[in-house]
Amino acid sequence: MKTIKITFLFLCLGTLLFSSCKEDQQQKEAVENSEEVASTSSNKGQAYIDDEGETPNALRTAIESPDHTTLVAAVEAAEVQNALVNVGPLTVFAPTNEAFNKLPAGTVEELVKPENKSKLAYILTNHVAPSNYPVDMLLKNVKKGRTLYMASGENVEVTQQGDDLFVGGAKIIGTVKVSNGWVHVVDGVILPKNK
Repeated sequence: MKTIKITFLFLCLGTLLFSSCKEDQQQKEAVENSEEVASTSSNKGQAYIDDEGETPNALRTAIESPDHTTLVAAVEAAEVQNALVNVGPLTVFAPTNEAFNKLPAGTVEELVKPENKSKLAYILTNHVAPSNYPVDMLLKNVKKGRTLYMASGENVEVTQQGDDLFVGGAKIIGTVKVSNGWVHVVDGVILPKNK
């Protein structure tokens, strides 16, 4: 009888030990998986969190546009992504790929180099007005002769020629309402005067 009790005791201990090891392995795998997901998400910050149920923000709208791949690459090179996802309101004047192609050859390639990060950031912030400017507000600025204050610290002129609206010499060719303001698609790069 004593042998049966000892055998039963070893069997119970063995079962407990086995199940404990299995749980430890499962917990370890769960922690590793969550660390991997957290690492992948945090590499790009809040700017890249995709919430499909929400209206996209200015950056997400640019990322999803095939006509703005150069702009997105420039934003990433300058590391100003998170500035475009703040709650706003803000108005972004988003140059198309063709707009960047109008710059002298080699300009974009030169600007995205790490040593030119601050210059590129300055140019990009010259495309962001820290306020709400739908088309009707831009037209009011034209009528009142007001300029737009940009995140770069510069003021940019708004003009109208016929039905066309221009900001800093770039023509607005499309407008999108986003969760944190407005995105106006423009056909030119709005270069700062104090570059």
